[in-house]
Amino acid sequence: MNVTFEEWINNRNLPYWGTNFGTEAIAFQRWRHFKEAYAPEIVKRALSESEIPVKNCLDPFGGSGTTALACQFLGVVPTTIEVNPYLSDLIKAKLEFYDFSTLSKDLGAVIKRSYSITINIDIIRESLPPTFIEPGVKGRWIFDIECAIRIFKILAAINELDNSKNKNLFKVLLGGILIDISNVKIDGKGRRYKNNWINNRVDPVKVDKIFQVSVTNAISDITMYQQRKSLDYKLLTGDSRKLINETSDIDLCIFSPPYPNSFDYTDVYNVELWVLGYLKNAFDSSKLRKNTLSSHVQTKRVYSLPPKASKSLDLTMKELENVRNNLWNKDIPSMVGAYFHELISMIETIKYKMSTNSKLWMIVGDSKYQGIYVPVATILVELAIGLGFSVDTVEAFRSMRSSVQQGGRKDLKETLIVLKN
Repeated sequence: MNVTFEEWINNRNLPYWGTNFGTEAIAFQRWRHFKEAYAPEIVKRALSESEIPVKNCLDPFGGSGTTALACQFLGVVPTTIEVNPYLSDLIKAKLEFYDFSTLSKDLGAVIKRSYSITINIDIIRESLPPTFIEPGVKGRWIFDIECAIRIFKILAAINELDNSKNKNLFKVLLGGILIDISNVKIDGKGRRYKNNWINNRVDPVKVDKIFQVSVTNAISDITMYQQRKSLDYKLLTGDSRKLINETSDIDLCIFSPPYPNSFDYTDVYNVELWVLGYLKNAFDSSKLRKNTLSSHVQTKRVYSLPPKASKSLDLTMKELENVRNNLWNKDIPSMVGAYFHELISMIETIKYKMSTNSKLWMIVGDSKYQGIYVPVATILVELAIGLGFSVDTVEAFRSMRSSVQQGGRKDLKETLIVLKN
């Protein structure tokens, strides 16, 4: 018998539609913490408000896999695109169908092998940024040497597994605990060291304990919720702006793009990307950043010119240009303009692939620079109307906190936009 969507979410109550913040953790979504991921309930709402039968659904910014996983519970085949290879593998791990008999067996094999396997931590250290493993740089490092050895022995043991599904599952779960067993935490727009970390060395035993608990909990989730209404899916890894051309037959589209707040999400997962081997060198890191939407100025790139079909965007660009010399980065106006060019170009491509009377749902967030408000939702609605969409819904979800430079107040809107083809 299939597990229902309601059983999965435990019939919980949401303080906000647009984010999981403040809600209890649910199966699969606790494998790696995503504070800002939107709640799966919005996927059910989108299905219930669709005017046509929905057989398939597109999410071009996969993130934590919320849309894809919710679709499986609701009997819809998801197509998901994710540029971050770690997140893509995490989504894949959530959507897969597993052979229960091999999961516990392979976990035992990994634990046992991790104590006998030989690694060269000095060679591993050389393959990582210098701050990752003790002694680090200028007395700072992310992982104490004893913990690093346990992490990489477990990873080496995982890589010896023959079962590719189990190997991927264990690897992303190891990634999900890395920050907990490190000397840093993810805060604001990046990483910073934990308080008094130098005097609170992490016991290497904690690595094994947390990893085994994480895998055991994941196996429990899989055991309880594997019988979903649909187990099919399509997952594309890479630049959404290009891979959107490989999608087709869209009955419903639901996504939340990166907000144009100069927050490079690659930084949030930088530790996992390097430790798990997705990044091998600075070129890999730069390439990944350049494959992301122009929502940040953390990498040098050629910015596209802003689209011309929005009066609100025209005004915003003019105001940003007037303060360009006072901005903390002079590329910010160019980034904002390119953000809307790239996003509306993707939406235009999606429109041509959408069924008649189908809907596109997107959750977007406004930004603010040097006192200049960037009304993202308003601009996207104006641009979408220019493409021939009709506007079904514009619904404010909540207020987000602006950056410290902009006063740190909750004065940025997060908005749901529903467009009808």
